Amino acid sequence: MVASAEERFGAFFSVTRSQVYRELPALAKEGLVRLGKQGPRSSQQYAITAAGKKAFKAWLGSEAAPDHLRSPLILRLVHAGSLTAKQRTALIDKARATYTQELDDAKAAVKSADDPYVKAVAEFGQAHARAALKLVDAIPQA
Repeated sequence: MVASAEERFGAFFSVTRSQVYRELPALAKEGLVRLGKQGPRSSQQYAITAAGKKAFKAWLGSEAAPDHLRSPLILRLVHAGSLTAKQRTALIDKARATYTQELDDAKAAVKSADDPYVKAVAEFGQAHARAALKLVDAIPQA
């Protein structure tokens, strides 16, 4: 489930195993998912219920809350004066490599997208990666 979520929307929304493990029992308690078959190594499968599908569609159709940027890179850059020059260089180099890879992945997603909504989201991923690279490139090398 986590791998599937990462593949589908990992470029703009992170999902961790701990989030999934925490939320599934709560969703089951609300009747939005039900327990499925016991999987290998004592893993538990879940299936979405009719009520879960209805709740999901209602959520999709509801008004979205404002977006909030939560970027670990930006948070670190705001406090980069507390780092050594070597640490700042490592931070920038790592960010550049990460966002270059994200840009390449987003370009591939745009190319392979058949659905116009999926393509638009992938194009947003490209724009986000380009903006992050522009930010990183604007920082003077110390």
